Amino acid sequence: MDDQSHPMDLTGRAVLVTGGTRGLGAAIARAFLACGADVMVCGRTTPTALPSTDGREAAFRAADLRDPVAAADVVAATAERFGRLDTLVNNAGGSPDADAATVSPRFVEKVVALNLLAPFYAAQAANLVMREQPGGGGVINIGSVSAHDPQPGTAAYSAAKAGLLGLTRALALEWAPRVRVNHITAGPVRTENSGTLYGDDGLAALADLVPMGRPAEPDDVARACLWLACDLSSYVNGADLAVHGGGEIPARHRATHRPGSRQ
Repeated sequence: MDDQSHPMDLTGRAVLVTGGTRGLGAAIARAFLACGADVMVCGRTTPTALPSTDGREAAFRAADLRDPVAAADVVAATAERFGRLDTLVNNAGGSPDADAATVSPRFVEKVVALNLLAPFYAAQAANLVMREQPGGGGVINIGSVSAHDPQPGTAAYSAAKAGLLGLTRALALEWAPRVRVNHITAGPVRTENSGTLYGDDGLAALADLVPMGRPAEPDDVARACLWLACDLSSYVNGADLAVHGGGEIPARHRATHRPGSRQ
């Protein structure tokens, strides 16, 4: 099989990665660039450098996707620049921890807008493009283990991410077969912001809780995106792909198997 016929050769495909200027989003953008795709990234502020690999660089457009008009504009700009839009990766999201008993309504609204409404707006605009073009397209929503197993301090975020998973399944029913919609449940990912989220040694502690013995690297999630975007997954729709190293080892097991405990 020559390179041009390899399913991971995405030459001629156009991809939009939201929140694609840093961290996990930048890794996803670089992975698509490395496979030959044309990539647009967006964010609220212009970055000092854009994701690039092998001399190829992503395009950029500033956008606050919580505004449905801005979401539609960045999708239209991607399709205009590259002539089509094959894959939307809804990666933008996140939230600091907050006490649900005292958190402000404004905070909750912002978290839900970023993690649920913005992906909805971007997907809605992308569908309008994809359903009219040869080959259709696909949407990949980057979710979180918090959708399945909430932690203290994440009420608004967990609810929004659970909603994103439900949205994925609903859109997969409505938009197939022209547009496939899938979801990735990501566990903790090692990025430049890991220290802020988990503390200086937080990821080392997390490694003891994950069956694979380490947190995810950005490329672990990026490769899952490539698979969902390529022809190898052409019958996969409405799926929730877990990229979390096996989840979290239950507290009961850890308590009964700690050093010195009875087996």
